[in-house]
Amino acid sequence: MIPWLNYNTPFPSLEEALVEPSGLLAAGGDLSLQRLITAYRAGIFPWFNEGEPILWWSPDPRMVLFPAELKISRSLRKTLKKDQYAIYFDRDFSQVMQACAAPRNGQSGTWIHPEMIAAYTQLHQMGLAHSVEVWIDNALVGGLYGVALGKVFFGESMFSTVTDASKIAFVHLVKHLQDWNYGLIDCQIKTAHLASLGAREIPRTEFSQQLSYLVTHIDKGSKWEFANVSNEKPDI
Repeated sequence: MIPWLNYNTPFPSLEEALVEPSGLLAAGGDLSLQRLITAYRAGIFPWFNEGEPILWWSPDPRMVLFPAELKISRSLRKTLKKDQYAIYFDRDFSQVMQACAAPRNGQSGTWIHPEMIAAYTQLHQMGLAHSVEVWIDNALVGGLYGVALGKVFFGESMFSTVTDASKIAFVHLVKHLQDWNYGLIDCQIKTAHLASLGAREIPRTEFSQQLSYLVTHIDKGSKWEFANVSNEKPDI
C-alpha cells in the first residue's frame, strides 16, 4: 500500500517507496506549482495516465547524467557539425510538450495529457521549466523539456521526427549546462537512448545526496534565450 496525499499532506520518506513497481511512493495530491517544486527538490516526480490518480515516483536506482560524462558517438559528432539545423531554447515550449505527447510506436496513449501540460506550462511561465528545440527549415523536428532547479536539470521527455534530433537537442543542453556549472541531469529511468549518451544508474541514496547540495535554492527563473543561438555549435 502507498499513502494517499490530501491537499496539504507532505510526501512520505523516499525509503517508503515500493520496490515493485520500482519507486512508486504516493498517490493523490495535486500538480500545483508548490507541490511540483517540493517534489523535484526531494527527487520525486509525477507520472500517471489521464483519468488516473496522480502517482508520485522516486525510482531506485536512478538514471542520471553527470555533464562531464557526456558521450558523443562518431556518427552523432558528424551530424552536430552540419549546418542544416538550428537550435533554440524556450522558443516554443508548448509545441515541444505537444510533440512529446504524440503517441509513439506501440503506444495507445500518453502520460503527457492536458493536466500535465497545464502544470508544466505554469512552471515554464515562472522560468523553471525549459525546452531545447531542433528546427529545420522553420519546422520543429526534435527537442526535449524539463525542470531546472538550483544546479540540477530534471529531464522529462524528448522527441524526434528526424534521425538524431533529440540527441542533438540533448548535446546542446548538456554543453550549456556545463557552461553554467550544473552538476547533474536527472534522466529518471534507464533507457538505451540515454545510456548511449553517457547516462548511468546510481543508487537513490547517492542521488538524494547529490540533490542536497546541488538544489540549494529556488532560482528566480527566467526564459533561456540566447542571441544568435541558432548559429552556435557545441565544442566537440
